[in-house]
Amino acid sequence: MNERTEAQQRPASEIPVVGRRQPCPCGSGKRYKACHGASGGQSKIKVTRPFEGLAAECELVALREFVPSATAVLPRRSGEREIELATVLPMAAAALVRTDGKAFVGLQVQTRSGDISRDLARAVEWAETAEPGNSLSAVGPEDAPEGTVPNRLQDLMDPDAPLDVRIHEDFSWWMPEGVEASGEVAMSLERANAAIMPTRRLEAEGVHAAYWVDATDRAHLRWVRPEPEEKLISALARLSARGELALDEDSRYAGSFRAHGLLVPVWDLDREKHHREWEEPAAALGGRLDEALASLDERGLDASERRARDGLRGRQITIR
Repeated sequence: MNERTEAQQRPASEIPVVGRRQPCPCGSGKRYKACHGASGGQSKIKVTRPFEGLAAECELVALREFVPSATAVLPRRSGEREIELATVLPMAAAALVRTDGKAFVGLQVQTRSGDISRDLARAVEWAETAEPGNSLSAVGPEDAPEGTVPNRLQDLMDPDAPLDVRIHEDFSWWMPEGVEASGEVAMSLERANAAIMPTRRLEAEGVHAAYWVDATDRAHLRWVRPEPEEKLISALARLSARGELALDEDSRYAGSFRAHGLLVPVWDLDREKHHREWEEPAAALGGRLDEALASLDERGLDASERRARDGLRGRQITIR
């Protein structure tokens, strides 16, 4: 079998996404749009864990999925302009450069390639050179420069760097200081501010990507975890069987949801308590969970823990 035939027989998931008018990387000699890019091709294959390999994976998932208004400087491998990741931008833009030159890339956007990591990387590359006052409405694999394979966020971001997340009360940071929003931006700003649920990031030692959210009738803790789903569910079941899954007597485990390949456990909380009052209980719960995770390597679940695990599997929730 010659080299070209072998390449053409590779699974579609292994064929890099390129511009639709470029030669297909499979070596067929056809343009990408007529080969693996036909009818969407690789661009329609959804990458279930787009931020895998990044130390900031859990924070990225939180900012992408449920944190309303937050920003974080993107720790890049190189680049002259400082670029900030943002949860939401005006009109759900993929990126923008404010009139004062400050650049942002939006996380809560529709992905067009099936891989939010690729789309974010293209937005970052656009923001690097865009002129002040410009915005990028959307981005996808067809926007890659001719003759190149699109980067992913992992190619541009320091893989070992954490994110220094800053939570904002509203979306006033969309505008430079002293500048008033007008037109569509003003309407978008008003709608975004009206939809915000008060959110705080817990800052306890050893607690990462855990967010307190005030949902009006009750408060929640949403905690993005990096462990494989089955192992995490087993550890949670071990705690549940011991009666140790709640943060304290004013909380209860509500369930979990999946987001970008990770599991996000959720607890209902007494909303009368200040969010900082949950930091110590969250740290203690994190310690118990780490111990339960480690113990799984030594012994499997017993009968009561397996029953607890079956119950937890049935408690999948939605946040939208």
